[in-house]
Amino acid sequence: QVQLVESGGGLVRPGGSLRLSCATSRSVGNGYFMAWYRQAPGKQRELVASITTAGIINYADSVKGRFTISRDNTKNTIYLQMNGLKLEDTAVYSCNIRNPITTSWGQGTQVTVSS
Repeated sequence: QVQLVESGGGLVRPGGSLRLSCATSRSVGNGYFMAWYRQAPGKQRELVASITTAGIINYADSVKGRFTISRDNTKNTIYLQMNGLKLEDTAVYSCNIRNPITTSWGQGTQVTVSS
Protein backbone atom coordinates (compact mmCIF):
# COMPACT_ATOMS: atom_id res chain seq x y z
CA GLN A 1 0.00 0.00 0.00
CA VAL A 2 1.20 3.49 -0.84
CA GLN A 3 1.81 5.84 2.09
CA LEU A 4 0.81 9.47 1.56
CA VAL A 5 1.95 12.63 3.36
CA GLU A 6 0.29 15.97 2.62
CA SER A 7 1.75 19.38 3.29
CA GLY A 8 1.27 22.99 2.31
CA GLY A 9 -1.90 23.93 4.12
CA GLY A 10 -2.25 27.07 6.17
CA LEU A 11 -4.06 30.34 6.70
CA VAL A 12 -4.52 32.64 3.73
CA ARG A 13 -6.59 35.70 2.94
CA PRO A 14 -9.33 35.63 0.30
CA GLY A 15 -7.79 35.88 -3.14
CA GLY A 16 -4.56 34.32 -1.99
CA SER A 17 -2.81 31.16 -3.12
CA LEU A 18 -1.51 27.95 -1.62
CA ARG A 19 0.13 24.87 -3.08
CA LEU A 20 -0.60 21.53 -1.48
CA SER A 21 1.76 18.61 -1.90
CA CYS A 22 1.10 14.89 -1.52
CA ALA A 23 4.28 12.86 -1.30
CA THR A 24 3.93 9.15 -2.02
CA SER A 25 6.14 6.47 -0.48
CA ARG A 26 6.89 4.94 -3.86
CA SER A 27 6.32 5.55 -7.51
CA VAL A 28 2.80 4.91 -8.76
CA GLY A 29 2.41 2.60 -11.72
CA ASN A 30 -0.22 2.54 -14.41
CA GLY A 31 -3.92 2.32 -13.72
CA TYR A 32 -4.07 4.61 -10.70
CA PHE A 33 -6.54 7.34 -9.89
CA MET A 34 -5.10 10.20 -7.82
CA ALA A 35 -7.23 12.89 -6.28
CA TRP A 36 -7.61 15.69 -3.78
CA TYR A 37 -10.70 15.72 -1.61
CA ARG A 38 -11.83 18.24 0.97
CA GLN A 39 -14.19 18.23 3.90
CA ALA A 40 -15.48 21.36 5.55
CA PRO A 41 -17.00 21.32 9.04
CA GLY A 42 -20.51 19.92 8.96
CA LYS A 43 -20.29 19.00 5.29
CA GLN A 44 -19.66 15.83 3.36
CA ARG A 45 -16.31 15.13 1.79
CA GLU A 46 -16.16 16.26 -1.82
CA LEU A 47 -13.89 15.52 -4.72
CA VAL A 48 -11.91 18.62 -5.67
CA ALA A 49 -9.64 17.45 -8.46
CA SER A 50 -8.37 14.22 -9.93
CA ILE A 51 -5.71 12.97 -12.29
CA THR A 52 -5.12 9.50 -13.65
CA THR A 53 -1.82 7.93 -14.60
CA ALA A 54 -3.05 8.29 -18.17
CA GLY A 55 -3.19 12.05 -17.61
CA ILE A 56 -6.96 12.55 -17.53
CA ILE A 57 -7.82 15.50 -15.29
CA ASN A 58 -11.13 16.58 -13.80
CA TYR A 59 -12.19 19.36 -11.44
CA ALA A 60 -15.19 20.13 -9.34
CA ASP A 61 -17.18 22.97 -10.86
CA SER A 62 -16.55 25.08 -7.76
CA VAL A 63 -12.77 25.14 -8.36
CA LYS A 64 -12.50 25.15 -12.16
CA GLY A 65 -10.26 27.93 -13.37
CA ARG A 66 -8.78 28.44 -9.90
CA PHE A 67 -7.19 25.12 -8.92
CA THR A 68 -4.68 23.03 -10.84
CA ILE A 69 -3.75 19.42 -10.11
CA SER A 70 -0.45 18.06 -11.32
CA ARG A 71 2.09 15.35 -10.61
CA ASP A 72 5.87 15.14 -10.66
CA ASN A 73 6.87 11.54 -11.27
CA THR A 74 10.53 12.27 -10.49
CA LYS A 75 9.54 13.36 -6.99
CA ASN A 76 6.64 10.92 -6.47
CA THR A 77 4.49 13.91 -5.58
CA ILE A 78 1.04 15.18 -6.50
CA TYR A 79 0.27 18.88 -6.24
CA LEU A 80 -2.80 21.04 -5.93
CA GLN A 81 -2.15 24.66 -6.83
CA MET A 82 -4.96 26.79 -5.42
CA ASN A 83 -5.35 30.37 -6.63
CA GLY A 84 -8.08 32.88 -5.99
CA LEU A 85 -8.99 31.23 -2.73
CA LYS A 86 -12.43 31.94 -1.29
CA LEU A 87 -13.87 31.69 2.19
CA GLU A 88 -15.79 28.59 1.11
CA ASP A 89 -12.56 26.78 0.22
CA THR A 90 -11.84 26.41 3.93
CA ALA A 91 -11.59 22.68 4.67
CA VAL A 92 -9.30 19.79 5.45
CA TYR A 93 -7.76 18.67 2.18
CA SER A 94 -6.79 15.03 1.76
CA CYS A 95 -4.93 13.16 -0.92
CA ASN A 96 -6.20 9.81 -2.21
CA ILE A 97 -4.58 7.28 -4.50
CA ARG A 98 -6.39 4.16 -5.57
CA ASN A 99 -6.72 1.44 -8.13
CA PRO A 100 -9.28 -1.39 -8.35
CA ILE A 101 -7.43 -3.27 -5.60
CA THR A 102 -6.15 -0.77 -3.04
CA THR A 103 -6.78 2.72 -1.77
CA SER A 104 -4.59 5.01 0.31
CA TRP A 105 -5.35 8.25 2.14
CA GLY A 106 -3.15 10.89 3.62
CA GLN A 107 -3.70 12.43 7.02
CA GLY A 108 -5.07 15.68 5.61
CA THR A 109 -3.92 19.27 5.76
CA GLN A 110 -5.98 22.23 6.96
CA VAL A 111 -6.64 25.11 4.60
CA THR A 112 -8.25 28.16 6.19
CA VAL A 113 -9.29 31.16 4.12
CA SER A 114 -10.08 34.12 6.31
CA SER A 115 -9.83 37.87 6.25
